[in-house]
Amino acid sequence: MTNRPLSPHLSIWKWGPHMLVSILHRVSGDGMAIAGLAMLLWWLGALASGPDAYALFQSWVWADFGALSFAGIDILYSILKIILKLVVIGLSWAFFTHFCSGMRHFVLDIGAGYELDANRMWSIASPIIAILLTAAFWAAVLFL
Repeated sequence: MTNRPLSPHLSIWKWGPHMLVSILHRVSGDGMAIAGLAMLLWWLGALASGPDAYALFQSWVWADFGALSFAGIDILYSILKIILKLVVIGLSWAFFTHFCSGMRHFVLDIGAGYELDANRMWSIASPIIAILLTAAFWAAVLFL
């Protein structure tokens, strides 16, 4: 028997955009499952607890930058509020990334897009479209 690996080794595979889309699909799905579930439970708990709890939730998750204080112990609260704002934006990016990748896989499941050029093009376009959709979503939320 020859002395060769039983499965493909890293040196055999050439990195391609389809690999990035696959990794982003898994990461975005896990991120939505973990961080999204935590945010959903916090939101539902605040919603069920009344207007004061919901106002507190809103002040933490979507704090106004002008209202943040960077003096004394308040700096820690301000940093946490900024991180929570980034988490909310990141969750929307994860949603659109997962959605675009899912649409790409749906097209592949119906038997289209397996040509190398088409597959490469949609592998590159999928994350770019997700970023554009995220930017458009937040532009609509903030300015409409």
